[in-house]
Amino acid sequence: MSAPPPSQPPQPPPPTLVQPAPRKPAPRRRLWWHRLIFGLWYRPVEVLDEARDRSAWSAAVLLSLIGGGIGVLSADAFRGQWAADRSAALQLAGLAEAGVLAASLALGAVTHAIARTLGGSGRFAPTASLFIVLFWVTDLPRLGIAAWLPTDATFVQAATWTTWGFGYVLAVLLIRGQHHLSTVKSLTSVSVQMLAALALLRLSLVR
Repeated sequence: MSAPPPSQPPQPPPPTLVQPAPRKPAPRRRLWWHRLIFGLWYRPVEVLDEARDRSAWSAAVLLSLIGGGIGVLSADAFRGQWAADRSAALQLAGLAEAGVLAASLALGAVTHAIARTLGGSGRFAPTASLFIVLFWVTDLPRLGIAAWLPTDATFVQAATWTTWGFGYVLAVLLIRGQHHLSTVKSLTSVSVQMLAALALLRLSLVR
């Protein structure tokens, strides 16, 4: 009895002139500033990953103005100037707000420059704007507490170091994700800025 003939392999379908259109990647949902600000507190890793390669200048400017405003209004010098001459006090507040914006931009720019020097590949706008956002997000609670309590109070000092440490960790996570650097290089990228921020903005509160 002879063996059955081998079965033929399936033939490919005939070519067609109409090729299926390539699928487009699903668009990324918009990262609203309130989701970015509050999300940094309770899900920072997820938010920073979602914010990768995105700019957040509106949130950065808003937080800088709020932080600068709280700092100015809680200063004894501004209160004394307000009691003496309100127009001069408003001019002083405007100059202070402009200085805060400039200092915030400088911190973000230096962070990006150091990261690129160490071999990072991130872009300027996402790095600088997100660094400003996380810096003020972590500093606003400390500013609010210091506006009502004496600056030498133990609770204010504890809040200063706690928020500064949390901001340091977030900055490292930001640089590591945006610039694809190692943890050690990310630490190096943000150390100078965070120490400068501690000296300029918070040192008087921890003496």
